[in-house]
Amino acid sequence: MSNPTLTWNLVKDVHELLAYQFMVNALQAGTIVAVMAGVVGWFMVLRRQSFAGHTIAVMSFPGASGAALAGVPSAVGYYVACGIAALAIGRSGGAGRRGAGGGGRGAIAGPGGSGESAAIGVVQVAGLALGYLFLSLYGGVFEELQTLLFGTFLGIDRNEVLTLGIVAVVVLTVLAVAGRPLLLATLDPEVARARGVPVRALDIGFLLVLGLAVAATSQITGALLVFALLVAPAAAAQTLTPRPGLSLLLSVVFALLVMWLGLAVSYFSIYPLGFFITSFGFVLYVVAKLVRHVAAWVKRDARPREPRAAAVA
Repeated sequence: MSNPTLTWNLVKDVHELLAYQFMVNALQAGTIVAVMAGVVGWFMVLRRQSFAGHTIAVMSFPGASGAALAGVPSAVGYYVACGIAALAIGRSGGAGRRGAGGGGRGAIAGPGGSGESAAIGVVQVAGLALGYLFLSLYGGVFEELQTLLFGTFLGIDRNEVLTLGIVAVVVLTVLAVAGRPLLLATLDPEVARARGVPVRALDIGFLLVLGLAVAATSQITGALLVFALLVAPAAAAQTLTPRPGLSLLLSVVFALLVMWLGLAVSYFSIYPLGFFITSFGFVLYVVAKLVRHVAAWVKRDARPREPRAAAVA
């Protein structure tokens, strides 16, 4: 295969992207991962559990390197490590203690206390240390480390696409069933408890779902940059609109856009996929913030002003 080059002929470039089975697999896997990350990330940002999500993402690194050392498929390491991290964070109380205080944007998910933040940080540091230890014992080279941390679209086969699809179906089904009580527990946990909603169980259950999504996404974006796909589209969507249904839809659309653009540009580039996903996600978030500020400025400028004499009177 000759080195691919990006041209001004979009049809030709798309045809070249789809000419190879490995790229078709990557696009299918990326689409599955983007939809899942868009939905899970939306809940994660709404619940202000980004720090916990980042820690679970970091744990996929020792999971993959430990799997390589043990001689088992890396996917097994991803799922086991992320699941253990989710349970550890949930048991430590880092499952999202949000202060009560009614609905509205101002009441959404305050940050946890310093104790739970410290516990999450300890899990993250331990994960990074174990990852480097396992990779050192395995004798991996720099290219392997780069793939684990920053992702790649190479080597994704049909079985992996099928596995990702099954995981996505499980994750989205759980969120579809538990979505309404989870949303209530996020916005006002005290009211949720009064209505008999198992808030604590939902907190831990969501972290396990987040761990599944992170483990699946890390196999494409890498251990460190999975966080960008979970956070940036959801944060941009919630910046643009406070309406839950619309912002959830926008989160999925933005995640798909970031993933598709990242895969396409990475195919024609020498740089890793994770770099482009992170860059496009950051640009998307900045644009969303600018749009919100401009809209607020236009709305404020369009308000009718009282006559000067009336104001003086």
